[in-house]
Amino acid sequence: MVYRESFEVQSNHRVCTFHDVTDKTREITGRSKIKNGIIVVYSRHTTCSVITQECAFDESMTGLETLQQDLLDSFDRFIPTQTREGQYLHPGPKALVFAAEHGEDARGCHNTDAHLRSSIIGRSQTIVLVDGTPDLGEFGHIQFIDFDHTRARKRTIQVMIIGE
Repeated sequence: MVYRESFEVQSNHRVCTFHDVTDKTREITGRSKIKNGIIVVYSRHTTCSVITQECAFDESMTGLETLQQDLLDSFDRFIPTQTREGQYLHPGPKALVFAAEHGEDARGCHNTDAHLRSSIIGRSQTIVLVDGTPDLGEFGHIQFIDFDHTRARKRTIQVMIIGE
């Protein structure tokens, strides 16, 4: 049996946005009526990722949980946040023309760091479903990350459950 649902979250402007989607994934899993199998939580957005991580309990001075901030700080060491034109090869002149033809401004194209970070982490997570419950361990949470800091926007998260 296969069951699929999607839902939206709102990202913030000028910052990387984390969303805890654990409860929403559990709700969708319950509606599926599937008891054993796998749950795939997926982002079609190429600047976003899905991870499983525990709650850090503490917050950094940015308002993010400390593990979230540590992840961003670690990335900044080897994939610096794009702050200026020419920092990366992307976007080149052809990409900027394509973006303009599709209603996107030049600032919105300068998100190379988000593309690289997402490509390293990946855009989905697969979670084992046992007796109707996602097997996340005692402390596990499912987090959707929008690495793209160029503008606020709605993002779609897809959840597919496959099993019996």
